[in-house]
Amino acid sequence: MNLFSMMNKRAEDGNPIRIGMIGAGKFGTMFLSQVRKLAGIHLIGVADLSPASARSNMEFVGWTGEQFGAVSLDAAAQTGTTHVGDDWQALVAHPAIDIVIECTGAPVAAIDHILGAFGHGKHVINVTVEADAFCGYALARKAEEARVIYSMAYGDQPALTCDLVDWARSCGFNVTAAGRGHKWLPEFRKSTPETVWDHWGVSREKAERGRLNPKMFNSFLDGSKPAIESSAIANATGLLVPANGLQFPVGGAEDLANIMRPVSEGGALEQKGMVEVASSLTLEGEPVPYDVRQGVWVVFEGETEYLRNCFQEYLVRTDDSGRYSSLYKRWHLIGLELPVSVASVGLRGEPTGVARCFNGDVAAIAKRDLAAGEILDGEGGYTVTGGLRPAQASVAAGYLPLGLAHNVKLKHAIADGEPVRFEDVEIDETTTAYKLRKWMETLS
Repeated sequence: MNLFSMMNKRAEDGNPIRIGMIGAGKFGTMFLSQVRKLAGIHLIGVADLSPASARSNMEFVGWTGEQFGAVSLDAAAQTGTTHVGDDWQALVAHPAIDIVIECTGAPVAAIDHILGAFGHGKHVINVTVEADAFCGYALARKAEEARVIYSMAYGDQPALTCDLVDWARSCGFNVTAAGRGHKWLPEFRKSTPETVWDHWGVSREKAERGRLNPKMFNSFLDGSKPAIESSAIANATGLLVPANGLQFPVGGAEDLANIMRPVSEGGALEQKGMVEVASSLTLEGEPVPYDVRQGVWVVFEGETEYLRNCFQEYLVRTDDSGRYSSLYKRWHLIGLELPVSVASVGLRGEPTGVARCFNGDVAAIAKRDLAAGEILDGEGGYTVTGGLRPAQASVAAGYLPLGLAHNVKLKHAIADGEPVRFEDVEIDETTTAYKLRKWMETLS
């Protein structure tokens, strides 16, 4: 409850939190709109493959040319301005920068960026949850070795869900389930970047106005991002994942306590202590009332008569048995909330969520019949979607993580709905991302 006053004190002392950011796409631009208003944070540098696009996005959200016109990182550090360039290695190596925000959305490249930052003693806030989903536990271990902090990004649903889980456990409650919401119908699994705006709920005109990336947004719609984020939640909280993937039980915010309980008690869970995603659409495609599509939630248990009586006495909304209740946030504000992570890491030395185990994995699942020789195009594309699986089963079966299913060629045909395996693709085994993943598999 003191982050804002602590940031102000750093500003008054002339000692702001000094950060650099790699990638200035949608999430990064949302952060840029807010950080310019926080005197306790100094964004020294932005590195992007297209500096011109980064500058355009900064102007788009209110930055002036003078604010981001520093000719070098050194000049930015000395004058309180920001340098925009394309050299991420120079950015992570710069001595004035304490925290690096990885914000590219490119999981293979993100691994290089994150480990590079660790090598220079920088803390990292990882917005690219796709990277965290397939090797977050390994990144956390590497951060420990480097004696730096590795953190999820507050504002994204995984970190917000972890916050709710931590609240429940810190209160002494047993967590029955936790997760996020989603607009889901089974046929959305087939969606492509060409069809996403037909189903998402935003017109093509508004999508273009907001500079929205159709492939990225399609990764949400086709189920890839819910799987990715659920994996990240499971690995940060220790919650389990469904044996056969997310079930997307239907229900609104006030239905969570009923639907997110074990099947044996009338709910949708295989057992207590799992991640899941609540669908905001019925199977007929009708919206549910008071949905939690853009939000996060936790369901917790009143396992004693005393706790259940307290629920009644204080008019707590519960399931029909009076045993389970929930807490939720109906909205998440994505990059607009990212300053919370910067403040938490920079002022408290505390991550806003970090992988502590390897419970969940996201396998690349064929979106249609795929022929040998085709090139996989990763999450949100035309070839594969993400399927959440227990990590132990995924590793044992040799499933290809969705995060590594980028620009790799198929050696074998894969039927629609079937998982892709490492043995099915031509993959560069010399990349840092591949080697880190294989190292993580040995840890578990």
